[in-house]
Amino acid sequence: MAAPQRDMTRPRLGIALGSGSARGWAHIGVLDALAEAGIVPDIVCGTSIGALVGAAHVAGRLPQLREWVEAATWREIVGLLDVRLTGGGLIDGKELLAFLNGLGLAGPIESQPVRYAAVATELATGREVWLQSGPMHAAVRASAALPGLFSPALRDGKWLVDGGLCNPVPVSVCRALGADVIIAVNLNGDLVGRRFEATPPAPPATPAPSGEGLARALGQLPAALRVQAAALGARLFPPAAGRNGPASPGYFDVLANSINIMQDQITRTRLAAEPPHVLMLPRLRNLALMDFHRGREAILEGRACAEQALPALRRYL
Repeated sequence: MAAPQRDMTRPRLGIALGSGSARGWAHIGVLDALAEAGIVPDIVCGTSIGALVGAAHVAGRLPQLREWVEAATWREIVGLLDVRLTGGGLIDGKELLAFLNGLGLAGPIESQPVRYAAVATELATGREVWLQSGPMHAAVRASAALPGLFSPALRDGKWLVDGGLCNPVPVSVCRALGADVIIAVNLNGDLVGRRFEATPPAPPATPAPSGEGLARALGQLPAALRVQAAALGARLFPPAAGRNGPASPGYFDVLANSINIMQDQITRTRLAAEPPHVLMLPRLRNLALMDFHRGREAILEGRACAEQALPALRRYL
């Protein structure tokens, strides 16, 4: 694929796609709205789910990813969760790699027509790692290795985990790679306290799978996968409330809110030190960590957020 010609009279545009698990499908809507407005980033940097969507964009596979996301069911999501209770995580990640390969993201990063980097964290040292070469799907897998859920990824003799531990919205990477104007998409700006607030938000149009819903989904899976998914579900979904009050938080409740708090604090600090030119904050408060089956909602919110930001962005361009 020939590299697109860039208008040398305008600033070099970079976009930093932040981490946020299932909320990251909003990045698809952001990129769609920008493309329809004739705005195409020259540099794409992503962390975790942002690395995945960014990879699909630079590889020209965003339409295929969007099609899958909008049609994905909870059963298909469970099918990507290859449970292995050893190796540093609940999920091995081989099925995710196969999915990314099938999406067409196995090519080398350095051959892509748009400059791209995925952010990961070196487990032993906490050092921020920018993945700019090698197989793209392997870089995405490393960047999205969420601690407590996915096993770490081995690269060049080092164990890598989710880039959100050190740089949830990689504005600094865009700037280092030569961006003159930077768009940042922060998916986690309104999430702290979401899971334990006194007045819960209104239920979403498509409810997240409960234990009962998971059981129905599991019944439709092949026997071997059913055993794996059931083992995962028993660890992830909280027990029902008892007579003496609400049950203690489930595994995902603790994990999700802990990650929200951590990433919110890190993001605030890093964006204060290195602010982008345009900051997008999609309103994704009602989407939980694993609501991957609610992609259509996230995409629409990402699109709406980007459309509102277009006037400010055009002033810079």
